[in-house]
Amino acid sequence: MSAHVHVQTHDSTTGFTGTTATTGTTGTTGTGRKSAGTTARISRASAVSALTLAAVTGTVLAPGAASEAQAATARSKALSVAAAQKGDPYKYGAAGPHRFDCSGLTLYSYKKAGKTLPRTAQAQYNKTGRVSAAKRAKGDLVFFHSGGSVYHVGVYAGSGKVWHSPKAGSVVKLEKIWTKSVRYGRVR
Repeated sequence: MSAHVHVQTHDSTTGFTGTTATTGTTGTTGTGRKSAGTTARISRASAVSALTLAAVTGTVLAPGAASEAQAATARSKALSVAAAQKGDPYKYGAAGPHRFDCSGLTLYSYKKAGKTLPRTAQAQYNKTGRVSAAKRAKGDLVFFHSGGSVYHVGVYAGSGKVWHSPKAGSVVKLEKIWTKSVRYGRVR
């Protein structure tokens, strides 16, 4: 069984008016119930609004939804990469793969997640978007500051903890955030 839907479209820029046809076919599911599939053929993509497309195909397109989903995936990946470095020694100026300073760990973690960060904690702070403590999410960056300057950075692990490479003689580890002098940043 086949169904046809026609949507009248008009592009005010070009004056183009046309009909967009969509077809659906019916089949059966594993339970024996009929199901309808919808396939859209669009004769001129710029002539169809996102709302018309959503109404015809049943897909809801929210502005910014894809980019937020990608950011969440990058945060999750960066957190996993940082955690995988557990026990790697601190080395000033090192950015991996087996030795890290604080900003080297965050740079390395986000690079593996497909995002680019500058080299230092202060520069990373300047590049990221501010996030309140109430809205922080796993994978956001935790910036430790004194006055106006950032002196340390790590990857937020949830539950008030951070993955970081703290200082000479130490290793990459998970620790409870020990101060209230922190700010959170989200990599875009």
